[in-house]
Amino acid sequence: MNKTREFLKSRWHEIKNTDRQKGLPKPPVEKPYDKNSKIIDLPSFDEFSNLENINLVNLILNRRSRRSFSDLPLTLKELSFLLWSTQGVKKYIPEKEVVFRTVPSAGACHPFETYLVINNVENIEKGIYRYLSLEHKLLLIKLGDFSKEVIEATLGQQFVGKSAVVFVWAAIPYRTEWKYAQESYKAIALDAGHICQNLYLSAEAIKCGTCAVAAYDQEKMDKLIGVDGNDEFVVYLAPVGKI
Repeated sequence: MNKTREFLKSRWHEIKNTDRQKGLPKPPVEKPYDKNSKIIDLPSFDEFSNLENINLVNLILNRRSRRSFSDLPLTLKELSFLLWSTQGVKKYIPEKEVVFRTVPSAGACHPFETYLVINNVENIEKGIYRYLSLEHKLLLIKLGDFSKEVIEATLGQQFVGKSAVVFVWAAIPYRTEWKYAQESYKAIALDAGHICQNLYLSAEAIKCGTCAVAAYDQEKMDKLIGVDGNDEFVVYLAPVGKI
């Protein structure tokens, strides 16, 4: 038997002795950050009411992986919509550290943080940013043109560096481990799929394209966005651009 396949099988009935059961505190739903850092406000979701009549069937029919993008920039409004669609907060209960988002997650654990490699977004300088979902804002990590670095980190996939923005999802496994122990890893992988599918459909709705990427150099991607590779590390990414 191929033991690596065991990862895909359910062992939920074996979950026991979790940190939740031990009464340990629940991890925060969002990483802390320096309040003196540069923060960029994003347009609110109320500004996307014109998308309410989009035909979902057509979006699903047109959905495909796109690796060719135009040179047109994304607007800040469009970027805001894609961020809200993939990790937006619908309800937050701070006293319980519980958040309900626009995507499902096992046990509402939501282990992902969203980082952006911004190359071509109106009124936003090129650089690495993190989405602050609770505030619906962008946090600047570092400025610069990182298109060459992201191509190298994705094993030479040129289209990634030629996109307007690269969505990079990094997992903080303990958010799920706290509740589900050894069964967390299948759940985290499934959660990543939910997020990326929302990106596909939302991109189609605003005449953009994306392509999910799972082939990358782990160490280089982690270093690029500034995570430690142990308690937080890249799991999935997807470039987005106008088509």
